[in-house]
Amino acid sequence: MSDAIKHECGVAFIRLRKPLSYYKEKYGTYWYGIHKLQFLMTKQLNRGQDGAGIGIVKLNPDFGKRYLARQRSATKTALPDIFDAVTKALLEIPDEFKEDLDYLKQNYPYAGELLLGHLRYGTYGGNSIENIHPFLRQNNWMARNLMLAGNYNITNTEELFQNLISLGQQPKEKSDNVLMLEKLGHFIDEENERLFSIYKSQGFSNLEISEKIKEEISISRILKRTFKNIDGGFNMVGMLGHGDAFIIRDPSGIRPSHYYCDDEVVVVASERAAIQMAFNVYPEDVKELGPGNALIIKKDGSFSEEEIIPPLQRLSCSFERIYFSRGNDQAIYAERKELGRLLAKPAMEMLGNDLVNTVFSYVPNTASTSFYGLIDGIHEIRRVLQAEALKSVDVINNPERVDEILSWRPRREKILVKDVKMRTFITNDTDREDLVEHVYDITYGVVKSWQDTLVIMDDSVVRGTTLRTSILRILDRLEPKRIILISSAPQIRYPDCYGIDMSKLGDFAAFQAAISIHKENNNEQLIHDIYNQAKIELSKPVAEQVNVVQKLYEGLTNDEISKKIADIVKPNNLRAEFNILFQTVDNLHLACPNDLGDWYFTGNYPTPGGVAVSNRSFLYYYEGKKERAY
Repeated sequence: MSDAIKHECGVAFIRLRKPLSYYKEKYGTYWYGIHKLQFLMTKQLNRGQDGAGIGIVKLNPDFGKRYLARQRSATKTALPDIFDAVTKALLEIPDEFKEDLDYLKQNYPYAGELLLGHLRYGTYGGNSIENIHPFLRQNNWMARNLMLAGNYNITNTEELFQNLISLGQQPKEKSDNVLMLEKLGHFIDEENERLFSIYKSQGFSNLEISEKIKEEISISRILKRTFKNIDGGFNMVGMLGHGDAFIIRDPSGIRPSHYYCDDEVVVVASERAAIQMAFNVYPEDVKELGPGNALIIKKDGSFSEEEIIPPLQRLSCSFERIYFSRGNDQAIYAERKELGRLLAKPAMEMLGNDLVNTVFSYVPNTASTSFYGLIDGIHEIRRVLQAEALKSVDVINNPERVDEILSWRPRREKILVKDVKMRTFITNDTDREDLVEHVYDITYGVVKSWQDTLVIMDDSVVRGTTLRTSILRILDRLEPKRIILISSAPQIRYPDCYGIDMSKLGDFAAFQAAISIHKENNNEQLIHDIYNQAKIELSKPVAEQVNVVQKLYEGLTNDEISKKIADIVKPNNLRAEFNILFQTVDNLHLACPNDLGDWYFTGNYPTPGGVAVSNRSFLYYYEGKKERAY
């Protein structure tokens, strides 16, 4: 993805199922869990670089001793900063106690059995330390403490805010982080009070009741009451102070969640490949948490996957497959190659099957896998073209023509290389754009001036800003006759509201293209009508709304929009002819058959909240508001 798009977020969780002494004996260190947590977070750094945090819960602490610990950082070096602090705290332990587990359990903050990590991309609310997960709700009753982190966006925050007010609370803000922390906290309190009342009536002392609550508290009951009216996408991890924990996933399976269990650990991460790498296990050993389900880990280390919310149609985010997740997962790698392979035929049609005068490359590096698939697909077509061409050749008397046909092959080259980031104090836009062009190095001498077509594979085109201000200008220096950009994703037409920072319709190149086409066709009345319809829809209950923005694209073909996008992102001084080829939605589903969430391409949202966000985003666009639509 040449445009910078942020994505919320990455989680890692480890429950050590053995005493810390076990890991010292087997692996040579008490800090096996911390090392693995750092590994899991490092392998998911792609999911968040605006901040990071960890949380620790200790089992069975002595009275008066700390059993919750948290370390967070909002710096650009958040992850190393956090684990430097963890190491520094250990170094401050007197040497004579560094191997004394009893001492460490009581005095080293991070000597715990439950470990939670979070990586954040900030799309909303700023990047201050207060916005960094995990969030903590504290109480002197162990089973009322809650530490919460996750990869989630909640679309009905206003409704949740009003619900908490009706309960008598006064939330300090409307962010989904605060609202989820307080809503969960409310039902954790009620569950504690329910059990307290039962055991008090049976004559148990307060101290005895506290211990019984730790054993009997129903995480399933708490989650079912909390999540019955939540709209959004989420992979949420919570730890209670006494040692219970949970991971819960939204009922459409929008946000990814995977886990692995053996007799030593229960491990959870946003990405399967991270668990595989950290624990050296086979992909089939890592399970996907079911949509609407929760993985519940009890204080005694037992665990179960339970249905909390009735599952809906599984519409997992396809952008995870196209771009956001790391590509070393075997399924994602195969899917990205297939995305590229499926574009080979339309690409060759655009080229008139000319391989002799075509150079293939890609940008950015994350597009390399789909590029490999594109080249594989072109090789398949090449073999067919060669076989057909050879049928009409006298192979005995015209060996030169045979050699020429057999020499056909795609010319693949490394054209663009990302250079170091350049910092500038320049504020003039023209000068800044000139500097941005130097972010990439280009390979000279492989493109025949004014003869070759240059085909560039990209993950997706969102705004097209980087193409217009940087990439196309750089490629034009190589003097290609023509540039074709191939997007492994379809046209992005609608906002996302479940974890990707794409909420403003007016930013999208495809949306701009549709608006331009209607204006050129003197059809501005349609735009105004959609605005009025959006206002009507937004006056209805969320569950009754329809996505009126879809009407903007009715009657417009993919090719028509693609041509207009090319006009929009093409720099004024570009000398080469320029075209864009997008993936089709049908081929996206062929390549990624298990992850059918495509609302940013089709407007078919998995939850009512998404529909409302789309309508509101159009309203804001029409009224000139630059606000986030959720």
